[in-house]
Amino acid sequence: MKAYALTVFEKDGTKLLDESFEAADDKEAKEIGETKLRDKGYLEHTHRCVAPNGHLVLFHR
Repeated sequence: MKAYALTVFEKDGTKLLDESFEAADDKEAKEIGETKLRDKGYLEHTHRCVAPNGHLVLFHR
């Protein structure tokens, strides 16, 4: 399992969510990230999910 970071921002740059979670691969991380965003009502906010090596798995501006 790998650790991924999920961050959500307000338009002014304020962090609304900053948490990490584990997933087996990028595909699973994308699914978990989208579910977390949907459940917390942040799907339309600016967000990113970053893999352990630094590349983006999810991004919405």
